[in-house]
Amino acid sequence: MADTQPKLLIGGEFRLVGGADPIPVINPCTEEVLWRAPACSAQDVAEALSHARKAQASWSNIHGWERGRILRSVAAQMRERTDRIARALSLEIGRPYTQAAGEVGAAIEQFEWFAGEAERLFGETIASRQGGRLVIEHEPVGICAAFTAWNFPVNLPVRKIAPALAAGCAILVRPSEQVPMTSTLIAEACVAGGVPDGVVQLLLGKAADITPAIMAAEEVRKISLTGSTRVGKMLLAEAAQTVKRCSMELGGHAPVVVCADADVEAAAVQCAGFKFRNAGQVCIAPNRFYVEEGVADRFLATMKAEAEKLVVGDSQDEASSMGPLTLPSGREKVERLIADALDKGARLTTGGRRPQGRNAGYFLEPTILADVPDNADIMSEEPFGPVAPVATFRKLDDAIERANSTPYGLAAYAFTASQGKAAALSRGLHAGMVGVNTFLIAHAEAPFGGIDHSGMGREGGREAIRDYQNTKLSHMMPA
Repeated sequence: MADTQPKLLIGGEFRLVGGADPIPVINPCTEEVLWRAPACSAQDVAEALSHARKAQASWSNIHGWERGRILRSVAAQMRERTDRIARALSLEIGRPYTQAAGEVGAAIEQFEWFAGEAERLFGETIASRQGGRLVIEHEPVGICAAFTAWNFPVNLPVRKIAPALAAGCAILVRPSEQVPMTSTLIAEACVAGGVPDGVVQLLLGKAADITPAIMAAEEVRKISLTGSTRVGKMLLAEAAQTVKRCSMELGGHAPVVVCADADVEAAAVQCAGFKFRNAGQVCIAPNRFYVEEGVADRFLATMKAEAEKLVVGDSQDEASSMGPLTLPSGREKVERLIADALDKGARLTTGGRRPQGRNAGYFLEPTILADVPDNADIMSEEPFGPVAPVATFRKLDDAIERANSTPYGLAAYAFTASQGKAAALSRGLHAGMVGVNTFLIAHAEAPFGGIDHSGMGREGGREAIRDYQNTKLSHMMPA
């Protein structure tokens, strides 16, 4: 890649050097250093906050139609950069390059959707019973901060940047240390699209050097996190000190219920495709499979065949259909969960090992476990990797109860040909999103988010922009 140097963006200026030591970024396919990213110090964060205060005052007064025009321009700049962004994404997290461009396209849709939302920021006027008018208006909440994970390094920050800009908010973005180049290219698209100086700022570096100053700042009125439940709890506690508004997309452990009346083979094909996407490192990935007893063997045979078709390899190889896990700790966790399940009586159907002949990279074979008992750690702990534990059930109520047995509630899925069962599963599965005969639950025009330990707030759809606005009521009486 040409110009493959991550940069900070502070006050409209791209910088190659920050106040903290540069951070090396490791290619998960080769374990070699890709580049060294500049990192922010607390002083850099203080400067960014100063720029954000000035930018907030002006950006909030720009009409929604103009903000929408700029968002569409950013979308166009993202489209022009699709190849470069996809290449950076592929190198930094190990997703096959041939699959990376799809995420860029989804992010572009976010900018386009919220451009329309910016144009539709209408208030409401109600005739008052006491006389006069009740005028309801929506105002920007103020400076926002976004903290994002590495597994979808384009879509996750854009889901926060786009509604913030549409609502009239300046935003500070602190992405994962693993994806500085991908993040830099998004920031470049924002600047090239006409976003004014200081409205979007990119703060690369370690959380310990950046997050405390942001959380302590009174002028930061909203934070949005995509990350673990553990980190979410920490930020919620800190946000309480300055009464910041919070949106949280946290951990998940999505169940899948496969009924005997479903097209079992078609369901298994979908399950394998979505389970092993991004090497299983997807917050809404299907993680626990509950299959009706009479069709479990058919389901396992088809899913095994699909898993064994996957080509595990370097993300830059066009033949690869699944890359490595992004972090060595991720692979170690999955291997621990597999070993625990086998110790407790599960049966290895396929995979379970590091691929032969690969001495570098964090690769692991796509793995399917059968007859997994409910007390196996993998049935209560999110694996975030390419392993599918399969259990069986006899009665639908039992399957729903077991599916709801964790504190998480991000996504859930079901496969059935019965409208009655589909309705019962939609009602009964405890999650913010339910896919029936599909895994396609992420859309720019629809709300995305979880409940309970999986978080709060929504990204996408009409609901998302309200998290970046305050609602003001004025009772206007005649003089």
